Parts: sequence; C-alpha cells; structure tokens
Amino acid sequence: MYGYSAWSGWVHGNVVLAEVAAENLFQLEPANAGNYVLLSNIYASKKMWDGVNRLRDMMKTVGLKKEKGCSWIEIKNKVHMLLAGDSSHPMMAAITEKLKQLTIEMRRLGFAPSTDYVLHDVEEQDKYDILSVHSEKLAVALGLISTSRGTPLRVIKNLRICGDCHEAMKFISSFEGREIYVRDTNRFHHFKDGKCSCADYW
Repeated sequence: MYGYSAWSGWVHGNVVLAEVAAENLFQLEPANAGNYVLLSNIYASKKMWDGVNRLRDMMKTVGLKKEKGCSWIEIKNKVHMLLAGDSSHPMMAAITEKLKQLTIEMRRLGFAPSTDYVLHDVEEQDKYDILSVHSEKLAVALGLISTSRGTPLRVIKNLRICGDCHEAMKFISSFEGREIYVRDTNRFHHFKDGKCSCADYW
C-alpha cells in the first residue's frame, strides 16, 4: 500500500504524500533500495536536488546501491541481456540505428519524449540521449531487427518501466504491428495496436 502511495505521489506530483509513504516503507523494508530510489526520483522530477543528495547519503549509510536498468529478451532460443546505456552488445550498431528510425517515426506520429523521467541534473539534450538508451528500448530494438514481422516480443525488466518508455512501447506496437510484452517489477504490460493492457495505470 505504501509503495502504491509513493508511486501515486510521483505520478500526481504530490511530494508530501510520497514522503509520508516512503518514510513508512523505510521502516517496513529498510534493505529495499527501490524505496529510496522511488523517493529520490520524485525529488529529482521536482528538481529538489538537496533531497536527492540526502537520499543518496542515506543509501550509502545503510549500504544500499541503486540497481542499473537491465532488460532481457529471448530471440531464437538465446537470451540477450541489455543494460541501460551500455554499448557492449555485439549488435549495438544495428540496435542504435533501429532506435534512430523508431524515434523518427514516433515523432512523426506525435510522440514527444518526456524528459521528466530523466532524473539527473543535466542539459535537455543529454536527457533525450539518456532516454534513448533505456534497457527496454534497447531490447525491443534488438527484437525488431532479429525477428520476422509480426513476431511478438517478450521483455523482462529488473526495474519499473518509466513513463517515457511506456508511451514509446505503445507507439512502436502500433506502427511496427507487433505485440510487445514487458514484465517489470510492478506488473505485466501487453502493448498492442498502440494500447497497453494496464490502461496507462501502473
């Protein structure tokens, strides 16, 4: 319940609700880094950098680290792991090219990247660059270039999908004619024909 309240606080911009929920989560689950990261993300989305720094210090004090975004996709009986911002995959050049094509098509259809989900104090262009290499986008791009048209794509992610990636998956499912399944830490998303099974409520 507190996790939902904290997430709801982020979605609706209610920092006070998020703080109250997070404080309860810290007591209930002191070793769960995700709770600290969630509140830190809320602070970052409001450009409350002192709060972000305070939470990072709290995490260090209790020995917790933020997990890096990681997604897995199975293609032709082989599991591929992609890390956010990582360029070590042997097909990264082709993945990057596909992501560029997807971005052009999404923007043509009205998609606008949501830099509110980039929780770093960086320039606006850097935020676009960070969003473009989230692990689930890398996994889907790999799936698109490695499977035949119409083949469903199934991705597992170790963190909650961000709002920007969620919106991107809806667009991609529509113009690529693919069903995309993403299992994140919170729920199962089935993207088809520009819609998600969660009805944009996650």
